[in-house]
Amino acid sequence: MSSALKMSKTPPSSLFVTEPTLPPLEEFLPYLEEIWNSKILTNGGPIHQKLEQALCDYLGVQYVALFANGSIALMASLKALGITGEVITTPYTFIATTHSINWCGCTPVFVDVDPKTFNLDPNKIEAAINENTTAILPVHCYGTPCDTDAIQSIADRHDLQVVYDAAHAFSVQDSGGSVLRHGDMSVLSFHATKVFNTFEGGAIVCKDRQMLDRINHLKNHGIVNQTTVDQLGINGKLSEVAAAFGLAQLPYMDNALSSRKKIDAAYRKGLSDVCGLQCVTINHSAVSNYGYFPILVEESFRLTRDELYQSLVDQGIYSRRYFYPITSEFPVYAGLPSSGVANLPVATRLSSKVLCLPIFPDMSAEQQNRVLKAIQGIG
Repeated sequence: MSSALKMSKTPPSSLFVTEPTLPPLEEFLPYLEEIWNSKILTNGGPIHQKLEQALCDYLGVQYVALFANGSIALMASLKALGITGEVITTPYTFIATTHSINWCGCTPVFVDVDPKTFNLDPNKIEAAINENTTAILPVHCYGTPCDTDAIQSIADRHDLQVVYDAAHAFSVQDSGGSVLRHGDMSVLSFHATKVFNTFEGGAIVCKDRQMLDRINHLKNHGIVNQTTVDQLGINGKLSEVAAAFGLAQLPYMDNALSSRKKIDAAYRKGLSDVCGLQCVTINHSAVSNYGYFPILVEESFRLTRDELYQSLVDQGIYSRRYFYPITSEFPVYAGLPSSGVANLPVATRLSSKVLCLPIFPDMSAEQQNRVLKAIQGIG
């Protein structure tokens, strides 16, 4: 939850699981003036184009297509690749991952996750593949990179396409560079709660100019010209104002990520002696963005995970049970054959234990100590 989503009755001293990164207002205003003078508000204007190129440079990728939000970007990625039938995915994710599959007329097939990374378990994927399977849609959960080599090997053996939900993985790197280079496409979210945001927004990272052109065609309704529409497209365009917000914010990202890293380290130190709490291990072979700080509340802690969550709420500290419930438990998906608890024991167990604590670049030592003391006082 971000400050943009705060309820009006919430005390101003409350702490939320994340806060949007905001550039100085004086950095944002010149872009607004440029938009005002140009009178170009959308449709891939100059600010939009500048942000796409800036993101390519910053992320170390070649092709980026901006979108109004990450959900539409996910849907467009599946459409652009012509994916049909069944798509293997994780239940341990935000509902947009699964919805995008369903909106495209495909059937999500849930596979359990790895207990250490919380990502799709490659050892479980092949058992879910059948003649109707056309793609795999993994998620880099909390920004921890998936086992991309194993997933790609499976995809190659079975002639499947791979789309990564990289909503948590802005600027994340593995030993070979940006994790966004993996698969056929990677999809980013620039929602207000993300490490980098454009109020609302998202992007697709793809591998060649031809696919980029196809994606851009789809996100503009499939319009060829004023008299011709040749594709079933959608309105997925990012506005110039949202793009301007991203451009103003991007120069501050390195400092923001550095601050997140320090807050992460302070949490780990402060919680190291609390019996029954486990800080989720960061993948040390990767460059993290420290977008989330998940802990596992074990049975040996004095409170259950839900009791701890409520105790923090009572003190004005808003953590998040992220992800709870897992998407396979929602009524819209609970009836699928792959949704049974017996098929997803790890994801089900993690969902009952995980709690993401507040972490954002402007979090002060005083604010973080408030969270730590609230937890240490229980443990």
